[in-house]
Amino acid sequence: MQQTCVFFFLACVTLLPAAALNTQQQLYRGGTDEKQHVSIALKKRTVTRMGRVVQESLKASLQKERNGAVHKTAYFGELKIGTPGQSFSVVFDTGSGNLLVPARDCGSTACVMHDRFNEGASSTKKDVYCDGSDISKDEGGDEVTIKFGTGEITGRCMEDVICVGEVCSRGAFIAATDETAHPFASFAFDGVLGLALPGMAQSPSFSMMERLVQGSMLKSPVFSVFLSDQDTEDSEIVFGEVRHNRMSSEIFWVPVSRATGYWQVQIEDIALDNHKQGICSNCQVAVDTGTSELAGPSEVIEELSEKLDVQEDCSNFDHLPNLGFVVQDQILNLEPNDYIDKADGVCKVSLMRLDVPPPNGPLFVFGIPFLQKFYTVYDKESKSVGFAVAKHKGQSHSHAQSILVAVNSTVTHKAKRISFRNSKHRQNKKAAKKEIRRQSDSV
Repeated sequence: MQQTCVFFFLACVTLLPAAALNTQQQLYRGGTDEKQHVSIALKKRTVTRMGRVVQESLKASLQKERNGAVHKTAYFGELKIGTPGQSFSVVFDTGSGNLLVPARDCGSTACVMHDRFNEGASSTKKDVYCDGSDISKDEGGDEVTIKFGTGEITGRCMEDVICVGEVCSRGAFIAATDETAHPFASFAFDGVLGLALPGMAQSPSFSMMERLVQGSMLKSPVFSVFLSDQDTEDSEIVFGEVRHNRMSSEIFWVPVSRATGYWQVQIEDIALDNHKQGICSNCQVAVDTGTSELAGPSEVIEELSEKLDVQEDCSNFDHLPNLGFVVQDQILNLEPNDYIDKADGVCKVSLMRLDVPPPNGPLFVFGIPFLQKFYTVYDKESKSVGFAVAKHKGQSHSHAQSILVAVNSTVTHKAKRISFRNSKHRQNKKAAKKEIRRQSDSV
């Protein structure tokens, strides 16, 4: 038995039995030898629930408590599998590596609520081991079990033609034969297409970007993501092209910092209204299109909460600063609307606590609130992530300039609103806490 654990979402993959690795890539060009790019429109779904909320992502191990309603957003698009093609709605997920859809013979509640792959209806399907290798004659296949924090799926592995728009490749995927109702029955989409770096996939044949790049099928070895929270704008993911009309600033590139398989980069510091705070200098951040929230280390979030001093009654909301992440001498700013939950007159910092030990942590996760702010590009060949301010309708040039700021720049968001007038109050609170702990230790 072979077991591999994905480091920060606590998802474990179990293979029975293990087989020899086969890295051969078979490509299907969809009737053309020309290099292409393809744009996939993404649909947005917002979910409101009460009480405990589970991440609307197939990496559903992160949880948080909330009082009242919580609005969560997921983006998903369409792909086709098989011959003739069977359509599925999937999350295009930079935080996982494999394609996963329900199988036709999956009878669990979560499966029957979604479209399922009918392998008998495809003339090009074949079974493979779950490392991508061919099944030996007269031998049965294996299964893969993926355990999440709030449930699990079990599935078998197969290979078929997989098409995203007009770009097709022959590759491996997981057809789920069992899914727990919680949380998978609540998803609006059928499955997930993993777009992490190839090391996150079961094998190279499971990685769609690996297949497309190795087959020289794309104009450029990149894909780019534009997400909008406005109903008047289309969201999209584009394979093979960077779209400059989606950017309100120059793009800058950051190398992937760790060989984890995630699109993960180094954070140099955290800033409030473009002033560096000297915290989390060794932090990492994973850019994750499949996560609907922002997350970070508990100690850092606690320190940020003290510095921000957000009043529960929202009385100081209009004076809260931009929260910036310093990456390669650039400050990527989130505004109060991005990092504060403001519902029914109650305000709370919306960063979830996620504690990943070194060497992979301390780690932040930039989910949808960040991706609605920034246009991101993922370069598989150079293993780097590009960041630019996303160009949204009605956004002024000066506003865009305040979102992405060079370190030591004089550009700030309007009125330089950080409320340092409350710093003495915060220092007094901090001193009082330390005194209470000191007295408790001495008793």
